Amino acid sequence: MQMPRTNRRRLRIFVACLAHETNSFSPLPTSLRSFEDDVCYRPPASRGRDKALAFAGYGNAIAIGRDLGHEMIEGPCFWAQPSGPASASTYTMLRDEILARLAKAGEIDIVILHLHGAMIASSTDDCEGDILTRIRKQVGPDVTIGVVLDLHGNMSPQMIESGAVLIGCKEYPHTDFVARTKELYAIVEDVVFDQSRLTTTLRTIPVLSLQGTTEEPMRSVVNALVAAEGRDGIRSVTLMHGFPWADSEHSGASVVIVAQDAEQHVVDGVADTIASRFLSAIQDTPSRRDDVTAALDRAMALRSRLGPIIVADSSDNPGGGAAGDSTFLLRALIERQCDAAAIGMIWDPQAAQIAADAGPGSTLAIRVGGKIGPMSGAPLDLEVEVRSVRSDVSQRFFSDIPNSPLGLTAALRIGSIDIIVNSIRQQVLSPECFTELGVDLKSKSVVVVKSSQHFRANFDSIAASTIYCNAPGTLSVDLGQMPYRNLRLSQCADGFFTDKSPRHYDRLHSRASPLQRP
Repeated sequence: MQMPRTNRRRLRIFVACLAHETNSFSPLPTSLRSFEDDVCYRPPASRGRDKALAFAGYGNAIAIGRDLGHEMIEGPCFWAQPSGPASASTYTMLRDEILARLAKAGEIDIVILHLHGAMIASSTDDCEGDILTRIRKQVGPDVTIGVVLDLHGNMSPQMIESGAVLIGCKEYPHTDFVARTKELYAIVEDVVFDQSRLTTTLRTIPVLSLQGTTEEPMRSVVNALVAAEGRDGIRSVTLMHGFPWADSEHSGASVVIVAQDAEQHVVDGVADTIASRFLSAIQDTPSRRDDVTAALDRAMALRSRLGPIIVADSSDNPGGGAAGDSTFLLRALIERQCDAAAIGMIWDPQAAQIAADAGPGSTLAIRVGGKIGPMSGAPLDLEVEVRSVRSDVSQRFFSDIPNSPLGLTAALRIGSIDIIVNSIRQQVLSPECFTELGVDLKSKSVVVVKSSQHFRANFDSIAASTIYCNAPGTLSVDLGQMPYRNLRLSQCADGFFTDKSPRHYDRLHSRASPLQRP
């Protein structure tokens, strides 16, 4: 438990969440039902509260604030699986519910928000900037606003100009939300108690890419962020990777530095150094993404007794807005007659229900996947054995315990290939997706997971090797093929994207005013 600081009064802190990673190219619309199916907590009603408190950003903020001895006012918590832009009515309703609840909370010392950073609605391409501006107008200049963001956020001038203290997670997989929330509390408490004056600097990096942080060279970039903090007045350094599939004029990477009584040239120097290291990391050592044929060729060649070869079907990652029902890799596994293979999870509620009706041990003809659109590929008509069916399985979602239900889920087998189909769309995060359905991963030579990077937090310990596959799909890293309309970036010869000309908000500075009340 984090101990409260001595000789400091109890603060009233309002916590809320509105988080959505928007993929402009996703075939799936985002409606109010999208949030109601995932996390939708509207206090004072208790419905959805347990889910909200289990959700990383919101739950962490409530728990840590209470451990510090503060009075926590629970605001609404809204989160939905990544998908297309939210409808104007959905976004406006959820935003206004947060504002209304904040207005009813009375006198507040601090507002803590969990936002994503890449939310888009049909009415605005900068939802975070919009809600922060409205909250600032509502609470006035003397209330401190603190925000925890996803590493894949796209930063905008409006977000900086709100005067909020902005901190993003540093790790991908996002294993550090608790650490970042504690870091935010330390800073906002100093603003309130010590009248600290903070400056936020935004340094945009005009590039789109997808980088994990578990390996070099990105591991050293993350270490450099940490090393820069706590010196020369620098309180926090965030490297926002950006979200490449959010078609917005703000899309791209950036460095965000929160400083206290720091010389601006020192802050600018750190921002430039981090930006340069990030660019070098992605240009000098680009992430390898094999096509389907090359990925499976490598996987078969690398087969080992030390564990399965994990193949990441990152293009069909529901965690980035894809449908999760593409069949490209499944078809290739079947055509190759791969032995001791597994693939999951294919989002196919209809197939899961048909398998459940047939029951474990049955053999049936079934159509699997390929239902949502062209990026899902053609459906596969298969004759399978139903190995198991369950509706009570959960996986670990940024948690040490299984906390994310899979819905009705079935394990199907064709030849020696196990196929997991489920009814709640989500990426593969932990082995329970397979093991709770009776699939022994240690006996598999190749395991295909529909995820980009988060799976590594729980699969690295059992994997002999990991291969990233760029199959066709909504999250293809061949960004030059995506139909951008609003992006201010142009493609370079090396396949990355860079600015045609420097953006006017290359560096922005804003002050979070100290409280004037005693």
